[in-house]
Amino acid sequence: MAGHGYESGRLNLPFVGISTFGKRAYVADWDAIEADVAVMGAPFDFGTQFRPGARFGPRAVREASTLFSFGHAGAYDHEDDATYLGPEVTIVDIGDADIVHTDTVKSHANIETGVRAMLKAGVLPVVIGGDHSINIPCIRAFEADCAEKGPIHILQIDAHLDFVDERHGVTEGHGNPMRRAAEKGYVSGITALGIRNVSSTSKEGYDAARAMGDDFLSVRQVRKLGAEGVLARIPEGARIYVTIDIDGFDPSIAPGTGTPSHGGFLYYEVLEILQGVAKRHEVVGIDLVEVAPDYDPTGSTPILAAQVLLNFLGFIFHARQSGGAPAAG
Repeated sequence: MAGHGYESGRLNLPFVGISTFGKRAYVADWDAIEADVAVMGAPFDFGTQFRPGARFGPRAVREASTLFSFGHAGAYDHEDDATYLGPEVTIVDIGDADIVHTDTVKSHANIETGVRAMLKAGVLPVVIGGDHSINIPCIRAFEADCAEKGPIHILQIDAHLDFVDERHGVTEGHGNPMRRAAEKGYVSGITALGIRNVSSTSKEGYDAARAMGDDFLSVRQVRKLGAEGVLARIPEGARIYVTIDIDGFDPSIAPGTGTPSHGGFLYYEVLEILQGVAKRHEVVGIDLVEVAPDYDPTGSTPILAAQVLLNFLGFIFHARQSGGAPAAG
């Protein structure tokens, strides 16, 4: 390829090439995943969204993530005096789960297959949605893993409780994932942060959530407790699965979502909690959902999503390397 800019030492600038997550290597064969982290898109939002468009979230977040493609040098954070995601942390992008438009069952099954493949490979699975219904197959994929390693506790960042049992015959839509998760014997509990305003869940759903062990806090309650107070509510030693709905953030910084809710979190409020979780717990899986880029002409919402994911991954592996949180497996 001499003469075409592909010789060794190429600059590989963020706006050049194919937009894999963070411009990391693409792995097409799900039976040949070798890395610390694998990222998969789940571009599904059929019939579950007041304002559709989250199906374009994975593509937008990947493109935004190229802004943070630090190459092999890692990223230095002067506040922490730490280098994050250096060459010792390998991240691959395994593409998207195949989505069959109008077929929730088949689409969710394909997402579950992808997460199972990542768990089988021993990597940290990161799934980019898509609407929040994609969490249902993600959690379902953990059944065998939990049978071997123990239950998981879910940390949910969200404006909405998502604890609807059934509405108009829909039981696996974007309002149902935490109810479906709470029903799993291998989910030990849920800590939900940011729940506020007129929500997607009725009083019956809130009562059921409390009865099923869901601990939920509004943004104002989180601010009153502070990051340390919130972290103290998560069971010590729990294996943590983190699900981040972008509408947990205030729409002033994340307008690109299907159900914006004012009064949300600011960036560092969430980041400090995620950093604390990474230091104290084994993080076993992550999904980030509900980025709908067409509602944000500035492009700031996908950038926020990419930045949150990359920083969180940096915190997780820095904690593992420094002898803090235990490594997966």
